[in-house]
Amino acid sequence: MRPITRKARELRPSKSGNIPDDLNSYDEPIVLRGLVNHWELVKKSLHSDIAAAEYLKAFYNGRPTLTYFGEAGLAGQYGYNDNATQLNFKKEKAHIGGVLDLIITYLEDSAPPSVYIASNVIDSSFPGLRQKNDLDMSFAKLAPNSESPIPSIWIGNKSIAKCHYDASDNMACVVKGRRKFILFPPDQIENLYPGPLSPTPGGQAISMVNFCDPDYQKHPKFKQAEEKGITAELEPGDAIFIPSMWWHQVEGLDKFNILVNYWWSNAERFMGSAMNALYHSILSLRDKPAHEKAAWKHVFDYYIFNDELLPTQHLPPESHGLLSPLDELKSRQLRAMLVNKLNR
Repeated sequence: MRPITRKARELRPSKSGNIPDDLNSYDEPIVLRGLVNHWELVKKSLHSDIAAAEYLKAFYNGRPTLTYFGEAGLAGQYGYNDNATQLNFKKEKAHIGGVLDLIITYLEDSAPPSVYIASNVIDSSFPGLRQKNDLDMSFAKLAPNSESPIPSIWIGNKSIAKCHYDASDNMACVVKGRRKFILFPPDQIENLYPGPLSPTPGGQAISMVNFCDPDYQKHPKFKQAEEKGITAELEPGDAIFIPSMWWHQVEGLDKFNILVNYWWSNAERFMGSAMNALYHSILSLRDKPAHEKAAWKHVFDYYIFNDELLPTQHLPPESHGLLSPLDELKSRQLRAMLVNKLNR
């Protein structure tokens, strides 16, 4: 991969834990140096590997969680087999205490097997951990009916979470080990060569480009993505804000890495999944004749992607129906209508 020289913009909070009130207004990734330096888990992590593991174990409630296991040759590159029909690692429920013990055991191994716990909801496995390891997310100014941010923890040895996007805004806090982020704006999707929609390593499609050794003959447009890319390398205590839909590859650089992240969206909780809309569009539109698809693109632009008031500005208010802003009742009615139509 050719070096990406553009670095993510950085802010240094006036005090550890203080998130700028206007952070949500940024449409690019922002590094927040030292944001979680005050967390007790960060302090334990800086003290020693064993101190970090034992601190987590003290809160662990024994509940098994989904864990990724890869052979030694995987080197943490969780992805696909050669023909992208199967994942190149196994997913199994495991005891987190045992996973932490494995990571400690592997510290002396120059080429250990890969082990990774991805996106484990903290409160489901570590009740009480957030008391001294949490962020005030009030800066997000969430709508009254939106979902509250739910912090998750990621634990593993060296790893590469292949380049992907998330539908929500993201605050990723590095707790132990160094993390490298390689990020691209949403409009680079074509140049990143997304993989299958199913199966996927973690939910979203990933880039099929091997960033460690790009094949420019196979993926020539990746050179254009590189020109738009930005990077950030974070130390324990640092955090990065990643706006929704930004593509990002996350590399755990050390032999023991822990990250805590928060996802959130200002969308009302009654709204449907945009991914489900994509699946339905594949079912309903993708394979139609080209001239029909071109016409439907205009229809979608008019009703979905243009000014939301455009379709109703010439209509009497009492006729707006589903064209008026959604509320919980309208969303239930629309959901019921869709289910009824899909079942025919």
